[in-house]
Amino acid sequence: MKPINSKEIKEIHNKLEEQFGYKQKLDYLFYINKDNKLFLMTKDFQKLDLSKLRVNSFGLYFGELEKTGLRLSISGSQLIGKNADKNILEINKIEEWLNGQNLECNKELKGWFIVKYKEDFLGCGYCKNGVLMNFISKRR
Repeated sequence: MKPINSKEIKEIHNKLEEQFGYKQKLDYLFYINKDNKLFLMTKDFQKLDLSKLRVNSFGLYFGELEKTGLRLSISGSQLIGKNADKNILEINKIEEWLNGQNLECNKELKGWFIVKYKEDFLGCGYCKNGVLMNFISKRR
């Protein structure tokens, strides 16, 4: 895991605004692992000496940087969902979504969407060719 510099954090904020209309700034430390997974930590974390620790991950799993954009985790979607105003897809088949199944979506939609059921944010899915692809593990 390595910390992300301020320029890369600005790029992440730009992706959040571009993809989801999220205009606020996340006041956290950002870390990324070798799989391009993003983690958020409180700024107090930088006071700790980690030099003697071997750590695979820490903090809140926020999402993953992919070629097609930023895919938010369930926690990431819950963190920004209420202040996002773009690319939010409301579903009514919560059981299927939580079981890891893909759902139908409008064939004209393409890209990353925050998935919402009533007032709950359930992660992020990718719409393409009328299918909302689910990235929740079926084991979850």
